[in-house]
Amino acid sequence: MKRRNFVQLTLGSTLATLGLSQFQIEKKGLQYAKAIAQNTPRKLALLVGINNYEKYPLSGCITDVYLQKELLIHRYGFNPQDILIVSDDSEIKPTRNGILQAFEEHLIKQAKPEDVVVFHYSGHGSRIVDINNSGKKNSTLVPLDRQINNVGGQRTVSDIMGKTLFLLMSALPTENVTVVLDSCHSGGGKRGNLKIRSITELGDYPSNEEFAYQQQWLTRLQMSPDQFESKRQQGVAKGVVIASAGEKQYAADAPFNGFYAGAFSYVMTQYLWQEASNQNMGNVITTLATNTTAISSSKQVPEYEYKGNSPQQPVYFLNKQVPPAEAVVTEIQGNEVELWLGGIAPQSFAAFNQGARFALINKQGKVQGLVELTDRNGVKGRGKIVKSDGQVQRGLLLQEQARIIADDFRLKIGLDDSLKGENTTNLKNLVGIERLEFLPLGQGEVHYIFGKMTPELSQELSQNQTENIPAVGSFGLYGQGLDLIPDSFGNSGENLTDALTRLKTKLRSLLAARLIKLTLNSDSSKLNVLATMKLKNGELVAKNFTVRGGINATDNKAPEALFSGLIKNGNSNIPQVKVNSLIEFNITNNEKQDLFVTVIVIDSDGTINIIFPNTLTDNNNSVVKSGETRIIPDGNKGDQFSLRIGPPLGIVEVLIIASVSPLTDALKTLQGIASRGGQRGGTPVTLKDNDSTETVDNLLKDVDQGSRGIYAQYNPNSRSLDTSLLAAMSITFSINN
Repeated sequence: MKRRNFVQLTLGSTLATLGLSQFQIEKKGLQYAKAIAQNTPRKLALLVGINNYEKYPLSGCITDVYLQKELLIHRYGFNPQDILIVSDDSEIKPTRNGILQAFEEHLIKQAKPEDVVVFHYSGHGSRIVDINNSGKKNSTLVPLDRQINNVGGQRTVSDIMGKTLFLLMSALPTENVTVVLDSCHSGGGKRGNLKIRSITELGDYPSNEEFAYQQQWLTRLQMSPDQFESKRQQGVAKGVVIASAGEKQYAADAPFNGFYAGAFSYVMTQYLWQEASNQNMGNVITTLATNTTAISSSKQVPEYEYKGNSPQQPVYFLNKQVPPAEAVVTEIQGNEVELWLGGIAPQSFAAFNQGARFALINKQGKVQGLVELTDRNGVKGRGKIVKSDGQVQRGLLLQEQARIIADDFRLKIGLDDSLKGENTTNLKNLVGIERLEFLPLGQGEVHYIFGKMTPELSQELSQNQTENIPAVGSFGLYGQGLDLIPDSFGNSGENLTDALTRLKTKLRSLLAARLIKLTLNSDSSKLNVLATMKLKNGELVAKNFTVRGGINATDNKAPEALFSGLIKNGNSNIPQVKVNSLIEFNITNNEKQDLFVTVIVIDSDGTINIIFPNTLTDNNNSVVKSGETRIIPDGNKGDQFSLRIGPPLGIVEVLIIASVSPLTDALKTLQGIASRGGQRGGTPVTLKDNDSTETVDNLLKDVDQGSRGIYAQYNPNSRSLDTSLLAAMSITFSINN
């Protein structure tokens, strides 16, 4: 599928219709200077979340505001009393008047010059006709009590316009303003397994109340209508505005492992919990764009703009004052603690249940104890204090020590509405894969969707100039947001049984890929490992490293190097590599001990290839020695292949796993696979049929061996992955023509 550009604004984009001018993200990403610390006397936040719309209810907006709240308090030093929540559950309801009065009273009247101000909105958006601007559309925030009236033959709504938000921001006495809008004005309803945060526009007009409110602020600000329009054309009123999706894109209300949240809000707050340096906004949004697309769909790419004359600043105009973390202690009851797990990466949540362990650390990063998770409900967890060097207090941070992957982890496949009329009662037996679960959409997280190609989706793909569109009526697999899974669709005349038989191998590969991705811990691993991907001519494409493993993450050159492959390619949000390019990987072991390494490539169609180790005689062939950089492929080391990029087009993920434990069982499995397939030593091993799940299970068993000693009660039905013994990183890139 043709990839969406990171930011490709038109005059009708989300930011433009809010009264914000165009900008070039790639230039700003390169122009940022060193972050400037701001010691502000006060930090104020207004967080708005609306789920309980009468006709189009949402599920994750209130979660969003608490994700922001806990982040602002525990990583950015906000006083809880300076954070006002306006939601369905709060005393002040998110009605039109409730939102506007809260902005005036809590932000405008209290803020002083140099204060930090955050306004977050999660809910529906829409667009209405701006009769004072040649009938162009203006984006809106949809309040809980949206009023619809007929005035003079025109349908009016009581939405809060982007123009109104511009005036409210103009009234703030500080420039240190961050506005986050997790809403959109395209789509509406649902898409795949996602709810879309939009009320479909119907040519509505602003209410008279909205016009009167805007005029009131023009008078207060001593601003004429012409001056107002001129200022809007110059850009944002204050600070930074972040939109979770572009003009014709979808802001997803998404299910995660046990909870719902905005795809962008969760990705943003989770990343900022674990982000170790004080990167500028450009680098942060670049990363967030890639991560949001990965868990939502290619139809959601965030964008942002800041006031053109403002100094270049870090996120929220603040440098973080505490170490990165995965969780924080929120309540204490004797030897038990309640935890907020806002720093857990989306793809890893299934590995944080009973038995997972965290190190208690203070604000200086010193370890003060150990907590073991006893149960979890969404983002909230409970744990028992296993060890403590002193009194455990609220606000103590927790860094991952070990996660737990259960042997019964299942790949969840949602059943699309396009399957109505088909007999779907016995799908699991038809496929014959025990660790597979089929369930209706809208009942929680799914990893993929099984369905038919509909005429409507086929037309949409054609309009988007998608290549190789499957035949209408054919069976295949989608992502949560109905992105096509390459090479998963058959012929239009295929029946359900034949389709599942054909997809059996792919589903096994997808299960194996999901299992191995549960290990990814580059933000929490204590091992010191660096992985880079280069073109054969030496040009850097992408880079990943273990942030807590000893590499200087605060080095200003690190983010630029990390994202150089992205920025140099203009508008793309991940590195682009052309077909027929020759590439290589460099794995550097900066530890004082040798490490056992595996490099796995997962193609866009789900095919899994082991490119290292590839000489399968003994464990020594998987070793990267202390201080060594292993080049893959390297003919001098026995590699008898080159890595030339070929089809299928699409997203490729490379997983690099470095372990203190030898890879004995996995190596034996690979030896058997290579022997059965007639593959010679020194070449990649392609996993087929049952091979993928068996290989991954044995790989997890190997890395589990070294973690057993830290558990008083070892569970033989799960695999424990210790951050001091394992580093698992990923590099993602896109293949195109």
